[in-house]
Amino acid sequence: MIKHLLFYSIIAAPLASLAAVDLTGVYDIGTLTPLERPAVYGNNLYLTEAEAQKLAAQAEAYNQRANQDSDPERRAPKSGGRVGGYNYFWLDRGSSATTVEGKFRTSIISKPLNGRIPAMTKEGAERMKGLNDQWRLLWRTQDLASHYNTGKAWWLDNQNGIGPYDDIEQRPLAERCIIGSRSTAGPPMLPNLYNNHKRVIQTNDAIMILTEMNHDARIIKLNGAPIGASGTSWLGDSLGVWDGDTLVVTTNNFGVTPALSGSDKNLVVVERFSLQGDGNLLYSFEISNPTVWSDFWGGEFTWSNAGSDKVYEFACHEGNYALGNIMRGARELEREANLAASAGGL
Repeated sequence: MIKHLLFYSIIAAPLASLAAVDLTGVYDIGTLTPLERPAVYGNNLYLTEAEAQKLAAQAEAYNQRANQDSDPERRAPKSGGRVGGYNYFWLDRGSSATTVEGKFRTSIISKPLNGRIPAMTKEGAERMKGLNDQWRLLWRTQDLASHYNTGKAWWLDNQNGIGPYDDIEQRPLAERCIIGSRSTAGPPMLPNLYNNHKRVIQTNDAIMILTEMNHDARIIKLNGAPIGASGTSWLGDSLGVWDGDTLVVTTNNFGVTPALSGSDKNLVVVERFSLQGDGNLLYSFEISNPTVWSDFWGGEFTWSNAGSDKVYEFACHEGNYALGNIMRGARELEREANLAASAGGL
């Protein structure tokens, strides 16, 4: 509790409001560095240069294998089998581990020392169990052996016919193009598997961050008033102030399911954006969500200056043929199941 009070006292401290730098630009936040530290590194925050080079070489070798031309004589996959993506071209995790102050990192998370998200509170764990139970009922079971892409309407055999494809609003938010996956638009703004570019435009009154993944445009108010507890949004309400050359952004007033996995409406995120001498941006964040996690946690990584690169138009809703096809496919599986049941009853 004391740590949380200290945390809030820090973010509530008055800071200078005069912009000292211009953060405008395009940045690539892709990195091979994972959010949470692999257990093998323990409390070690840093990779050696040799370890970082090995990680980059392994990623490059994997990319080359995954990008090889498909065999035109290959056989069709088994019915209901996992076909995977059609190629690896669109995936772009990054090509190297992130560096902070010239040192390669083993994880983005640096607090706590083990680089891992803290344990959930009892309340948080019970909430997640409830959500998981709901997902098993309304999305799809986690029993992969029996219910993962079997090519059959398995939900008709149990749960009184209730299935994960009865209503479009049952589908995940990212699948419906409402918000990007993996908290890519944040906050916190975390790397994704692809479309990792951010376009930052700074004015005297606000900063806009356009996220390539799902074309989310996040507005950080510099001279505006808080939205108030009565108003919530997917990306929360972000207020920014300048502390010298560093932009400090505090975000709260989220809805019941923020983009950060596991968090709830009580989430508070404090971010810091610091322009570096090489044109890159040092991005750090701190998470406080006492109804979910037993302690606050945070980390940092570098956003690389992308120069003249541009943000691709994601056009998620316009090109989201998959969502309609998911629903149509479910109806076809149900039709086949009903026909089989009728034939069996004759």
